[in-house]
Amino acid sequence: MSPSSVLIAVIAFAAMEPVTAAAHRWIMHGVGEVLHRSHHRRSSGRVEANDWYPVMFAALVNVGFYVGFNVDGLASLVEVGLGITAYGAAYGLVHDVYIHRRIRGGSGPRIEPLERLAEAHRIHHLYNAAPYGMLLPIVPAGLRERAERTDRDPLVRTA
Repeated sequence: MSPSSVLIAVIAFAAMEPVTAAAHRWIMHGVGEVLHRSHHRRSSGRVEANDWYPVMFAALVNVGFYVGFNVDGLASLVEVGLGITAYGAAYGLVHDVYIHRRIRGGSGPRIEPLERLAEAHRIHHLYNAAPYGMLLPIVPAGLRERAERTDRDPLVRTA
C-alpha cells in the first residue's frame, strides 16, 4: 500500500468513532431500537438481536469493496473499507470480547486503558444514554458522578 492509501485507511478508521457514536445514538437508540434493546437486557444466550448490526454494517462495507475493486475511479473505497474494517475489528474486540466477555470462559486479565472504556460502557448501560462512542467515549460529567455512587453492573452476562 502506498503512503496515501495508508493515510486514507487511517482517516477512515478515525472517522468511524463519531460515525459509530451517531449511529448508536440515532439509529440503535432510535428507529432501530427494536434490535438494539436485546443488548441492554441481561441475556443467557450467546446470540442477541443486536448482533444483526455488525452483519448489516459489514454488508455495506462489502458493497464498498466491490465498487472499489470494480469501478474505475473509485479504488479509494478499498482503503476506506480497510479502515472501517479495522475499526470494526477493534470495536468488536473491545466491546464483545473485553467488555461483555462474550467469548467462552468470560474472564481474562484486566487491562487499564480498556477498563476506562468498560467503565464508560457501564455508564451507558446504567442510564441508556451517553456515551454512545466506544473507543473514545465522551462521558457527561453528571452521569460519571452519578455512576460513581452505584456499584450496579449492568454488563454482567448470565451465560
